[in-house]
Amino acid sequence: MKYIKEPEKQIPVLSEYDTFVAGGGIAGISAALAAARNGAKVLLAEREFLLGGLATLGLVTIYLPLCDGLGRQVSFGIAEELLRLSVKHGYEGKYCPCWLENGTKDERRKKRFEVQFNPYVFGIEAEQLLRANGVDLLYGTSVCGTITENSRIAYVILENKSGRNAVRVKNVIDATGDADIAMQSGEATVLFKQGNVPASWCYVTENGKFELKPIGFCDIPDSQKTKEQLKNDKASMRFSGLDASELTRLMLYSHKTLLNEFLKSGGVSPEHTISSVSAIPQIRMTRRIDGAYTQNDEKCHFEYADSVGLFSDWRKPGPVYELPFSALYGKRISNLITAGRCISVTEEMWDITRVIPVCAVSGQAAGTAAAITESFADVNITKLQGLLRNAGVKLHESEL
Repeated sequence: MKYIKEPEKQIPVLSEYDTFVAGGGIAGISAALAAARNGAKVLLAEREFLLGGLATLGLVTIYLPLCDGLGRQVSFGIAEELLRLSVKHGYEGKYCPCWLENGTKDERRKKRFEVQFNPYVFGIEAEQLLRANGVDLLYGTSVCGTITENSRIAYVILENKSGRNAVRVKNVIDATGDADIAMQSGEATVLFKQGNVPASWCYVTENGKFELKPIGFCDIPDSQKTKEQLKNDKASMRFSGLDASELTRLMLYSHKTLLNEFLKSGGVSPEHTISSVSAIPQIRMTRRIDGAYTQNDEKCHFEYADSVGLFSDWRKPGPVYELPFSALYGKRISNLITAGRCISVTEEMWDITRVIPVCAVSGQAAGTAAAITESFADVNITKLQGLLRNAGVKLHESEL
């Protein structure tokens, strides 16, 4: 490979922030909101031009359950606030009156606390919520590097329509989904070995209805597959989600697939249209932090002393997990914390923690911690847990 040398340049420092949040998906929204509500000056930088990430631009518009499938709500705080915000003006499906209105426990055992929302209404409402809470936003902005001093991120380097610039930071929340900031700053990371199968979700109008067409789904960990599933999987397309050329091939394949599926039921007409396609690759798991602690799926119904929230298994009723704070930060960069699908978990656990409710739970924990410390390993866990409880979060299964 041939290399060239980029000329050295001076980069203007735009401002200074207590908390910098990279990524405006559900984890980033939750983190920025929590940090601001606890008194931090917050900047959220988002590469696209709408908040929500996969939940909105990726058209994965199903807010998965806040309950354990047995009639108990387990995720609270911002996780519930955002679910209710997503259907503030109505819903697209999976409405659950037994949860959103007044339902009995018997009714709640029969239906999980989940909804299907409109992506664009939700994205704009989330934007207005952050602005109302004093969060500064920068759209169309990528983080292209960091400058570290004494095992701390001192500056985050940004690139957008204004060119290349920087902000000085006290702490950083990596909510990129891909642990991009962790990787750029020298924090230890782990790749998702299995890779992602392609998905081509879209919205269509046909037969007089506007509806979501989930073409292709996420995969399950290889360790949980039968021998027959593993055999059939050998020919499957796989994408790491961390290479530009590869992501381009994925999007080309997704676009071709959804167009072919659409045309099977006729051509374009006022009654038959593709209404919306995913604006970002529908990649679920790529890279995560190698944290101070790595959580696994065997710790079901296990109590952590440093728990910062609860979540369920969206795939089946019963399991409840506590989220240990030590799974959110690493061992090298003291003022960096993660939220969302790049927290420190095993591959089996990753499929459980990558979804909207857990992104919100981890985001609220990370944002709250960022408002009270500049060294996450040294946070006053009692104070952090007190702030989360005051915000309505349940920390232990025994509290349900």
